[in-house]
Amino acid sequence: MAKMKGAIVVDTERCKGCQLCIIACPQNVIAMAGKVNLHGYPYVEAANEDACVGCASCGIVCPDGCITVYRKKVEE
Repeated sequence: MAKMKGAIVVDTERCKGCQLCIIACPQNVIAMAGKVNLHGYPYVEAANEDACVGCASCGIVCPDGCITVYRKKVEE
C-alpha cells in the first residue's frame, strides 16, 4: 500500500499569526517563524516538513486561507 506524503505552502504575507493551524496539526509540522511579514504580523512556517502527511487540517482551520496543502503517494 502506498504511503501519503504531504507538503504545505504558507502565504506568509497573508498570515496573521493566529496559530490555529499549529493547534490543528496532529503531526506538529507547523511552528511560528519568529519573523514578521510586511504588514507587521508574525507568521507560521513548516518547521518539520518530513512529518507532514497531507491531512489538510491546517488549511481547513486557517481563517485567511493562507495554507495550501499538497499530497502525493510515495511507494515504500
